[in-house]
Amino acid sequence: MKIAATLALFFSIPGIHFAPAPRSPEPAAKPVAQSTARGVWYLAESGHAVYCFGPVVTMPDVQNGLHHVATFCRGDHPMVQLKD
Repeated sequence: MKIAATLALFFSIPGIHFAPAPRSPEPAAKPVAQSTARGVWYLAESGHAVYCFGPVVTMPDVQNGLHHVATFCRGDHPMVQLKD
């Protein structure tokens, strides 16, 4: 009981509090270099959005004539047929 009373008295006195340890200074954030290749979002024939870096080219197809194709795309497909 004496310990509880001593702790209550100790924490009730103004100015006596345990201060957290001072933080070490954080290193300054390194600037991130921007890449020169900027891409564009396109709508693929499948209905999905694709992000491509290359130009859009027109390629011939035996069955349907000409198709617009985006080149240098992220993901599994380097070339994606676009929805017109």
